[in-house]
Order: sequence, then C-alpha cells, then structure tokens
Amino acid sequence: MRERVEQTLRQELLPGLGEGMDIEVVDVSNGVVQVRFPAACTHCPGSILTIVTLLEDELRKKIPEVEVLEVVA
Repeated sequence: MRERVEQTLRQELLPGLGEGMDIEVVDVSNGVVQVRFPAACTHCPGSILTIVTLLEDELRKKIPEVEVLEVVA
C-alpha cells in the first residue's frame, strides 16, 4: 500500500499543488499514512493544514484503505 500512496501523491496529487511542493511518506500502516514536509514548508502551519486536508480527502477517494493522513516531525 505504501507504494500506491507514494505513487498517487507524487504523480497525481502533488503536481496540482504547484511547483516545488514536496512530501516524504514516512510510514503507512493500519490505514494511517504518516508524512513529513520539507523544512521550507513548516513556517506556514495554516497552509500545511489546508494541504493535508486536501491530500487526505483525495487519497481516501483514490485509495479507500487510507483512513488518516498524519503529519509527523
């Protein structure tokens, strides 16, 4: 499932968010996808929350096994 999540994020979802957006998939287990954003993105928590909500909704549509997208440090 991790490969499906990474592929969906990189090929389908991140390109729509604009150039320079990056995300690292840390872990995928029991329906929980843990991700980390690069340091450059951490200075704008409001934007990150919006992006995470959008990504979570889209991931759940494309991969029903995904229940939660969680940002970790």
